[in-house]
Amino acid sequence: MRRNLVICLFACSLWLLVSCGEQKNTPAPAAPPPPDVSVVETKAQDVPIYLEFVGETHGLKDIAIRARIEGFLNGIFFQEGREVKKGSLLYSLENQTYEEKVAARMSNVAEAQTMLAKAKGDLSRIRPLAKINAVSQSDLDEAVAAYEAELSSVEAAKANLRAAQVELSYTKIYSPVDGIIGKTQAKVGDFVGRDPNPVILNTVSQVDTVLVSFFITETQYLAVAHYLRGVDTKRDQEEGLQLELILIDGSVYNHPGKVDFINREVDTTTGAMLVQASFPNPEKLLRPGQFAKVRVKGQVIRDGILIPQRCVMELQGLYNVFVVDGNSKVQTREVTVGPKVGSSWLITDGLTSGERVIYEGLQKVKDGATVKPTVVDLNSTDQGKK
Repeated sequence: MRRNLVICLFACSLWLLVSCGEQKNTPAPAAPPPPDVSVVETKAQDVPIYLEFVGETHGLKDIAIRARIEGFLNGIFFQEGREVKKGSLLYSLENQTYEEKVAARMSNVAEAQTMLAKAKGDLSRIRPLAKINAVSQSDLDEAVAAYEAELSSVEAAKANLRAAQVELSYTKIYSPVDGIIGKTQAKVGDFVGRDPNPVILNTVSQVDTVLVSFFITETQYLAVAHYLRGVDTKRDQEEGLQLELILIDGSVYNHPGKVDFINREVDTTTGAMLVQASFPNPEKLLRPGQFAKVRVKGQVIRDGILIPQRCVMELQGLYNVFVVDGNSKVQTREVTVGPKVGSSWLITDGLTSGERVIYEGLQKVKDGATVKPTVVDLNSTDQGKK
């Protein structure tokens, strides 16, 4: 047994010596290559800052159609939701009562004219007799007074006739403007026009130009005002105030708009001011009641730095980026951010023009690491575009 134990110990020692020798001859593993990252080069440029507001569209004229007299609706002469022309017939009301009133007033006019003719004849006979003192002066005065009274009666009868004819005309309702008409709120057979709250039959909207109303804060108003004060000419001011309309699907409306008016005061309860703008609408794309964003240039930042938002890391209110130096070393840099401009972020402090900021591969790197940077050519105009 002692001999066998010695043999085992010798075999183990020999195996250990062979293993250590093999480990000494094994080469060390190679260091991994530096990770590939995409970087963007910063560039100083003039950055226009745009303000956006949520607005609601209205027709240039949104006119409510009401019946001006009482009566039963007996005719509708348009297709709902279609265009109508100014002066085209929209509704008709039962007119028998008003035709009877017109006929009665015409009879009154005829009667008054008959009495006027009689009074005129009497005056024609008495006047020459009064000149030769064949009748008294009082008889002449009575004849003149009777003629003038009948003359006034004719005028009053004609006025009553015109009023009755106007009421009769109200039994037909015409479009006041060229525009688009909505859904009718009354059907044939409904009684309409009763005071004090006559039914609004419909609404016609003139939409060749569309108005957009929105509210801006006092701070935003001052930003726009300061910007306009800094431009050189009135033409530049008008161009600076050209508005863009961003529709609900994100598309930009083809036609720029202009500010029509800014309300005279700031609402003390909300701190906002009402603004109304107008946009041409030749294709009739815009309709009243739509919601859209109005965009206006607020100011221009000189020598601003724009980088994609994905380059910026935020942690507890602090913003950092990875910058690659001339030796391809990564440095963590704290930056100060301004407003977002489209898909980019305006950097107000922490970066200078010409530096390389990591764009893709942020998860592969850390402070002090060596990387293999590839410059990505991003169009700065697209970065700043909303």
